[in-house]
Amino acid sequence: MSKFSSVIIGTGSYLPKQVMSNDELAKTIDTSDEWISSRTGIKQRHIVQNNEFTSDMAYIAAKNAIETSGINQDEIDMIIVATTSPDRSFPAVAVMVQAKLGINNIPAFDVQAVCSGFVYGITIADNFIKAGSVKTILVIGADSMSKLVNWKDRNTCVLFGDGAGAVILKAHTSNEHEGIISTKINAEGSLESILYTDGGVGINQKSGHVIMAGKEVFKHAVEKMSQNILDLLELSKYNKEDLDWVIPHQANARILEAIGARLNIPSSKLVMTLDKHANTSAATIPLAIDHQAKAGKIKSNDLIITTALGGGLTWGGCLLRWL
Repeated sequence: MSKFSSVIIGTGSYLPKQVMSNDELAKTIDTSDEWISSRTGIKQRHIVQNNEFTSDMAYIAAKNAIETSGINQDEIDMIIVATTSPDRSFPAVAVMVQAKLGINNIPAFDVQAVCSGFVYGITIADNFIKAGSVKTILVIGADSMSKLVNWKDRNTCVLFGDGAGAVILKAHTSNEHEGIISTKINAEGSLESILYTDGGVGINQKSGHVIMAGKEVFKHAVEKMSQNILDLLELSKYNKEDLDWVIPHQANARILEAIGARLNIPSSKLVMTLDKHANTSAATIPLAIDHQAKAGKIKSNDLIITTALGGGLTWGGCLLRWL
C-alpha cells in the first residue's frame, strides 16, 4: 500500500467577464428564460471574448489555485489540463499554461474526456502521487464551449458556457482515509453517437458543433453517475449517509435532481452551481469545488464525492476527505 495520499491544498477558478443571460439569448433564438430555467436550471452563462482562449482561463484559475495553496509555483512537478476546446489542435493547453507560469522542465499534457475530463485528470494525478514519482500536481479543467455550440440550435446552445477551475494536489503522508480515498473512471465507445461534434481534424478540418441526443444522454447520465457514486462508496466501505457533499458535473438541474432522488441524497448535500455558469464541460466540478471552498461551506474532515459523464461516453468520479 502506498505511503502517500493526494490532498487538495488549493483551489482556483475563472469565469469570463462577459455574461449572457437567458433573456439576452432569447433575443437571438426562439426560447425564453422560463423555457430554459424550467428545463435546465440555468439562468446565465459566461462567454469568452474573441481574443480570449482556453489557455487564458486555465492560467488565471491556476494562478488562483497556487495562491490559495500557499506554495511556490516552482514546487509544481506536473501540469494536467482537461479540455475539449484547446486553443489549437496542438500543442496542448497544458504546455501553454506552463509557459505562462514560467515553469520549466516538468511534464505537461492535456486529457480529453469531455465533461469527465477533470475526474480523469484527478485520477491520473492521484496515481502519479501514490506511485511516489511526483509530489505536487496542478490539475485544471477548462473549456470554451461557446466556440463548439451552434448558436442557432436552442436544444444545445442554451446549455453551455465557458470557464476554468483548478486544484493543487500534493502528496501527504497519511492513512488511506485522508485526501483522495478512491477514484473510478470508465468509458463506453459504442455510445459515441449520442454526444459528439460533427467536425474534427481528420473528418473535415473543422472543430464542428455539439450534436446531442438529449433524452439518451439524460438517461445515461442519471444511470451512470448514480452507479459511479455507489461504486466509489463500495470501494471505500462508506455509506451514502457518511457523505457531507455530493459535487456532480453541472450539466442540467434535472439530471442532478434525478440522481439525488434515485440515491435518496438530501438536496442540502447536493451542490448545484450551474444556474450561474451553465455547463462548462471539464470545468464544472473544479468550479463548484472552488465556489464551495471559498464560501466556507466545505469544512475540514468533510467527506466529498464527485461524479461526471461526458461525450464518449466517458464517466467517473472520486471520493475524498477534505483536510
